[in-house]
Amino acid sequence: MNKLLVAIALATVTLPAYAALKDGDTAPDFSAPAYLAGKPFTFHLADALKTGPVVVYFFPAAHTSGCNLEAHLFSQAIDRFKALHATVIGVTAGNTDQLADFSRETEHCSGKFPVAADPGAKIAKQYDAILSMKPEWSNRTSYVIAPTGSIAHVYSNLNPNQHVDETLKAVQALEAK
Repeated sequence: MNKLLVAIALATVTLPAYAALKDGDTAPDFSAPAYLAGKPFTFHLADALKTGPVVVYFFPAAHTSGCNLEAHLFSQAIDRFKALHATVIGVTAGNTDQLADFSRETEHCSGKFPVAADPGAKIAKQYDAILSMKPEWSNRTSYVIAPTGSIAHVYSNLNPNQHVDETLKAVQALEAK
């Protein structure tokens, strides 16, 4: 019985989820309490878009295995995003009380990009990025938002391994236009 439950759980993790917002839709504007290298500030999407594209990646919860990996992968690639004038922000509704530590820990964000708290998953709901099995948390969905405020790319998959590659390619495509 336990092996069956583990198999079902693993199958669920590798299945893609589908976001309702599509390329070309207007990205919902938001402001949220955030942390960069443990320091609090308020993130404003509209302000970030003034300097270039924004990668908004939703993740279920700080200090969970997939989210730790995803944050680490974004931190490793952050210089490539910055070279394209892109801002990266992680947004979560889960374990928001742990974001200050999560934002500075070397095995996660390494203080290289901010993470924002989404209590009650209000932002995630606007972006149709709710985790179906735990609706008070965000799904693992990444958006690339063009400086015009339109969604340039959406990638939704509970497996964290491809989010950086997917969003980096989309930011590069915006740069090429």
